[in-house]
Amino acid sequence: MNGSRSAGIEHLALIGVGLIGGSLARALRRAGAVSRITGFSINLPELEKAVELGVIDAHAKNAAETATGADMVVVAVPLGAMGSVFAEISPALANEAVVTDVGSVKRCVIQDARATLGRHWPRFVPAHPVAGTERSGVEASLAQLFDRHRVVLTPLADTDLRAVQRVAAMWESAGAIVERMSVDDHDRILAASSHLPHVLAYVLVQTLATHARRDDIFRLAAGGFADFTRIASSDPRMWHDIVLANRDAILTISERFGENVASLLSALRSGDSDRITAVFDGAKKVRDEFEAHRRKRGLGSSAPPPGARP
Repeated sequence: MNGSRSAGIEHLALIGVGLIGGSLARALRRAGAVSRITGFSINLPELEKAVELGVIDAHAKNAAETATGADMVVVAVPLGAMGSVFAEISPALANEAVVTDVGSVKRCVIQDARATLGRHWPRFVPAHPVAGTERSGVEASLAQLFDRHRVVLTPLADTDLRAVQRVAAMWESAGAIVERMSVDDHDRILAASSHLPHVLAYVLVQTLATHARRDDIFRLAAGGFADFTRIASSDPRMWHDIVLANRDAILTISERFGENVASLLSALRSGDSDRITAVFDGAKKVRDEFEAHRRKRGLGSSAPPPGARP
């Protein structure tokens, strides 16, 4: 855990109490960095479970009530709901309240926040914790989810520096490594490192599910299939919003991927053993270097964390 600064949050408003929001609450409690947490979700049983588990102290009846009196407001809802949440909480925000989000695409969230937060806009800090599992819901939340994982902040020129520092301190208290990046760089990089892999996993499962030998395929599927398709168990609504919001960047990297697939298929058709070997050897080298870097950072294997579904 970084822990170089104390978040010092008196009242955290958590709008969206699922895997990410719940894990943040657990991590801040573990660090003693928050005094009180109020949560809201459109799923009432989820809210009641969050109170029962001690993830939040109380739940409110709507987003505006949740944000009232809070000094830190974290919006952890699907991208398509961000704008309506910002609009609802804006009149209820305290003068010095800091607002942040956890969205996987930053350009669209920033546009929604700028259009709806009014005078509170300078204290909005766009953020993205690059961590998670394919599970969802507060019962899947883990206090250690963010330990030694990156959280990317994408503040703009008119973002209040004190607000940026407070959000950075919050994530450091949760165990994360915080870095800053431009909005466009973030969205392009995440399209390649996260969004495209999810698209591929969904499409592969859908392709095999419609195959004439579907039952035999899944009956004989082994670890490779499970490893590659694990993320296809992620929340479909959330990923629907992500791929639409970041479609230009995803299309750009997908076209490059498609060219590489076409090249490999050409090698297969022609029986070009040397080309196939070069692709596989090169990919293995890069993947091994990636795994070694993860282990050096103390993240261990890239397998899912304890409690995640295979």
